[in-house]
Amino acid sequence: MTPFDQFLSEHQRLTRRFFLSASAAGASLIAAWPRAARADERAPELAGAIGKLESFLTPLDKFRDVSRGKPLPHSLPQEKKTEVGLTRETWKLEVVSDTDKSVARLKKPMKKEDGTALDFNGLMQFAETHAVKFAKVMTCLNIGCPLGTGIWEGVPLREIIWRTQPVENLRRVFYYGYHNDDPGQMFRSSLPIGRVFEDPYDLPPVILCYKLNGQFLSSERGGPVRVVVPEAYGFKSIKWLSHIVLTNLAYANDTYIDGNNDVDSPLKTWAATLSVPREVAVNQPIPVTGYAQVGISGLSKVQVWICPKGKEPENDPNFTSAKWIDATILAPPNSGQWGGDLPENKIPPNTQGFDADGHPKTWPMRLSKVHWAELLPGMPAGEYTLRSRTVDEKGHAQPMPRPFRKSGHAAIEQVSLVVK
Repeated sequence: MTPFDQFLSEHQRLTRRFFLSASAAGASLIAAWPRAARADERAPELAGAIGKLESFLTPLDKFRDVSRGKPLPHSLPQEKKTEVGLTRETWKLEVVSDTDKSVARLKKPMKKEDGTALDFNGLMQFAETHAVKFAKVMTCLNIGCPLGTGIWEGVPLREIIWRTQPVENLRRVFYYGYHNDDPGQMFRSSLPIGRVFEDPYDLPPVILCYKLNGQFLSSERGGPVRVVVPEAYGFKSIKWLSHIVLTNLAYANDTYIDGNNDVDSPLKTWAATLSVPREVAVNQPIPVTGYAQVGISGLSKVQVWICPKGKEPENDPNFTSAKWIDATILAPPNSGQWGGDLPENKIPPNTQGFDADGHPKTWPMRLSKVHWAELLPGMPAGEYTLRSRTVDEKGHAQPMPRPFRKSGHAAIEQVSLVVK
């Protein structure tokens, strides 16, 4: 038996798991999810790595920004923001029909010119009876790192559309935001009207969003109002919303079409590492942590595989024949540990997907991000490559079932480490 084969054999007998502080209530919650991490004080090396993980919800000042515009709309002087409607006091939303060639019949369009456009106070009146909140990871289609996870709050877009009293010839919703009064900078997106009017597969609704983690949207996050599409990549969640156009056209008009992107592709499930020692001593246990984006197909497993550099299986680009090892998906945070600048770090009442006590109804939660961890046993000296992947609820291993980059990042990450 080679040293590497011996390592794999030893791993099957490895009983180390990690230390997670949990109250009696938390312990009973963890027990409800057999894939979740369980407390075990025999792995202090891994407990230290877990203790350094970021919170489940992202603090507001830690969200990454990939805004478009020259200058960036959120960087405009306050006087200009007031002038163009980028403040809560001056924001207006028009909801109108498309051009003569694709008219959607509306009895009551909402226009600035006749004073019927929706303002922020009007939106808050809808919020009194229609407000919804849900957790979502915001991710760019073409980069491999989530921008942040938050509790997004808003009014379902359908409530506003119904106010225009559409009659017929309505197949799609086009929408765009403020981009410096320059048509060449317009960033737009679209959705089929059926997705706006209904919420298939227990998805949250498409919303006109005005709060993130309990606070009114900052200009950097797209305030005063943006669209948030729960199952979609970030380009569908247009910032600085100013116009909704109802159309009888049957095709998308998204700006991202110009980049040969799949503009109807929902979030994928995939994994990446967060902490990996780049150099370890011979036979020293290797603590590894990471995260998994839980896409539309859910998440059943996170797996890791460590391989001597250059010894990957031949003619197997997705490494399906590799000796993958199940990592452990960490349990959800206890009450008061969710982060994200929420009051007392607790999930707000009536957040979709959570019970009355702020516990997630399912775990891992779709459309969010979860953490995973594993303590690998010591290795012989050499150079290695560590990879991680997900297996979704349908049994598809990353990067399947949609391996193409234009429908969202899903490549299997590789991290180099040296044992000596």
